[in-house]
Amino acid sequence: MRCVVCREFGPVEALVVEERPTPEPGPTQVLIDVTACGVNYVDGLFVQGRYQIKPPTPFVPGMEVVGRVRAVGADVAGVAVGDRVFANVGLGGYADEAVADHRSVLTLPESLTDGQAATFMQSYMTAWFALVGRGAVAAGETLLVLGAGSGVGLAAVDVGAALGLRVMAAASTDDKRALALDRGAEVVVDSAADDVKALARDWGASATGRGGVDHLYDPIGGELGESCLRALGENGQYLVIGFVAGIPQLPANQVLLRNRRVTGVDWGAWAGRHPAENRAMLDAVLEMIAAGRLRPVEPATYPLAEAARALTDLAERRVAGKVALTP
Repeated sequence: MRCVVCREFGPVEALVVEERPTPEPGPTQVLIDVTACGVNYVDGLFVQGRYQIKPPTPFVPGMEVVGRVRAVGADVAGVAVGDRVFANVGLGGYADEAVADHRSVLTLPESLTDGQAATFMQSYMTAWFALVGRGAVAAGETLLVLGAGSGVGLAAVDVGAALGLRVMAAASTDDKRALALDRGAEVVVDSAADDVKALARDWGASATGRGGVDHLYDPIGGELGESCLRALGENGQYLVIGFVAGIPQLPANQVLLRNRRVTGVDWGAWAGRHPAENRAMLDAVLEMIAAGRLRPVEPATYPLAEAARALTDLAERRVAGKVALTP
């Protein structure tokens, strides 16, 4: 098989493509001919050794794959050769063949293309977990989404609008803001040029009368995240998703004022500890996708040999939406 290999922690440009023997599925595993693999921001952190989990090197990055099942282990149930499936492989996804435990394999609805299926899981499950599981949002409330042109931000716009929230989306380019509007944002602002905090506070106050927005969804962090804490109104909630621009220094006095709340969102770790509850969430998301209420974006695609460029473009926010590798 062909795969992208991280031989040692360092810059993504050091990734190499290697030929390796086809993996043999174990008794509870399936072998998948991969047609698309999702590329996520966290993959670059793994490669650089900047993630809290550091796998032994060498390793093949990539968690989310889509393809056709070629072989199944003796104890596999519910998955058959020829099925078109999604699988979370943990690591090993940047390849044209992958093995996965049959319990992590999901038969796909025809409403999802290979690219959509390979890239919706992390973003949409994070958004759903944040807004429904952690945030307990309610229809009619207001939501400010930072980084709304990223995969995880755009999913939050889509999920928020589908849940009946009024959404303001902050993104840095025209094409990213256009995507957010298409996915249901009521208002968009330019995060590179506008005073997002002031615009969001005024819009939220006008919409609800609570002096600001009800919820802030922040995968960006840094100075923008810290500033936008002040856009929250009475009992407003700051949903901490990630820190692409650095960990914000949230002033405790601004949390105290107006009884604001700060809520951590770590879907990946939670899902590993609560597989049954996570599967129920996933079924809810897939039901809404099948009904057309959620619309995962079609990703930008790169060949395996350009995995480093894909990760760089994602990290430097050159891509609107999601990214996938196609073997």
